[in-house]
Amino acid sequence: MATEAEIYGDLTEIFHDVFMRDDIKLSPDLTAKGVQGWDSFKQIEIIMACEEKWGIKFNTRELDALRCVGDLATMVQKKTA
Repeated sequence: MATEAEIYGDLTEIFHDVFMRDDIKLSPDLTAKGVQGWDSFKQIEIIMACEEKWGIKFNTRELDALRCVGDLATMVQKKTA
């Protein structure tokens, strides 16, 4: 099982790759409103990268429940446990 620190490290890499920027600092309460250019297409890219990275799949209900980066990190941790 990945630790919270490992998950945030990997999520940071994913966000940097998706947005092609290295200045994004992830925090549990970060939302799309806090990152310029984070739209529905970027959200799909983030989710697909997470599924590929950890070999997991999210269902629609899980995706609808995601409100912030902290929710995503928690979901990844549960699915990789």
